[in-house]
Amino acid sequence: MGDVEADANMDAVQRRLMFEDECILVDENDQVVGHDTKYNCHLMERIESLNLLHRAFSVFLFNSKYELLLQQRSATKVTFPLVWTNTCCSHPLYRESELIEENALGVRNAAQRKLLDELGIPAEDVPVDQFTPLGRMLYKAPSDGKWGEHELDYLLFIVRDVNVNPNPDEVADIKYVNQEQLKELLRKADAGEDGLKLSPWFRLVVDNFLFKWWDHVEKGTIQEAADMKTIHKLT
Repeated sequence: MGDVEADANMDAVQRRLMFEDECILVDENDQVVGHDTKYNCHLMERIESLNLLHRAFSVFLFNSKYELLLQQRSATKVTFPLVWTNTCCSHPLYRESELIEENALGVRNAAQRKLLDELGIPAEDVPVDQFTPLGRMLYKAPSDGKWGEHELDYLLFIVRDVNVNPNPDEVADIKYVNQEQLKELLRKADAGEDGLKLSPWFRLVVDNFLFKWWDHVEKGTIQEAADMKTIHKLT
């Protein structure tokens, strides 16, 4: 555990999660090949030397006005602190309930768990059968010199009015945005205004899928947009 001492500045909560949580290692076809700690899976040195790829998910939660809930990651997050991103982004863990492949049930179980952990959204507000898996993307993104992401990311959409009580260990701020407000956020991020930064995975979803999928959300035709056979390689 020498690495723990080497990361003495790491927040205690984040340190515990980094070593206790076991991510699901997959190949580029999303076949499970093993598991490793969240710590090892996010070290760029190991990502590059071992080509470590882990399964992840990104939740896009809309309210009944079809506004998207965004979060700003907390300052203590190891990767991408204080960046704005979609509602919730995390990993299914190497445990029976989150390894279920059928209809991405394991990933949906993990999403329900993390919405409670990060945003205090009760499980009954986000039933697992209400998540619509729309697609999968594979991407790689360094966070700083040491940390980064290499993920096969399941993109989950859900339309629900929910109770939100953010966990400050995970989330610095939240806001609901409509399409025009998100476009203004994108403009500010591109211009470097207000120090605004977006997570790389959120930006990939925005640039490749989000607005056309959002239109489907508003029309009630979201199932028509789903494509879980393709793995979009956006590295």
